[in-house]
Amino acid sequence: MLNYTFQWRQAFNALPDMLWGALVSLQIAVLSMVIGVIFALFLALGRQSNNKVFHSFSTGWVELARNTPGLFQIYMMYFGLGSLGILLNSYVALLAGIAFNNAGYLAETFRGGLRAIPFTQTRAARSLGMSAPQAFCLIVLPQMFRIVFYPLTNQMVWSLLMTSLGVTVGLNTDLTGVTQDLNARTFRTFEFFAIAGVIFYAMAKIITLSSRLFASRLFRY
Repeated sequence: MLNYTFQWRQAFNALPDMLWGALVSLQIAVLSMVIGVIFALFLALGRQSNNKVFHSFSTGWVELARNTPGLFQIYMMYFGLGSLGILLNSYVALLAGIAFNNAGYLAETFRGGLRAIPFTQTRAARSLGMSAPQAFCLIVLPQMFRIVFYPLTNQMVWSLLMTSLGVTVGLNTDLTGVTQDLNARTFRTFEFFAIAGVIFYAMAKIITLSSRLFASRLFRY
């Protein structure tokens, strides 16, 4: 028989701390996306390169990121590198693990976006006097980002949710870490994690709806 007594007042009193933790989670997600996008561009080009070393390195990164658990990747950043004498704090290890994962997934997304753009676009740009880098940055990249915009949004949401794994490497300043600390002090597991779940859901929906609004204005033509 259910005899649990809910005590929401204590949980709501801790809401400011949880919202501050949510900002830390969002910060990690945004930074991991920025880093992931930069590396993903190079990996996507590497996957299409004729240079065997560049191609093999890019393929290895993508295969490892896409075919191993995100938790494993974060553990390797924290415990694995730590055993080799490369010590990362919990924040940096979580950020690096998520960025590594993002780069692997986005590399394949970008590669698909690049292959969807006809080569005649580059040829036309070159015929107008643009250099190869100029044609890529000014003609190809804007079209690619338009193609992959919605997958980027999905990856951003995924990055936000992955920040919850930071608690496994001792991070206690993000939303999950703050919630776990509050739970350990009060034993009000349901109340605190229910509120944390609502906050995660709200942030994910805000990201999704904001991207739709942005796309409706950016891609009207």
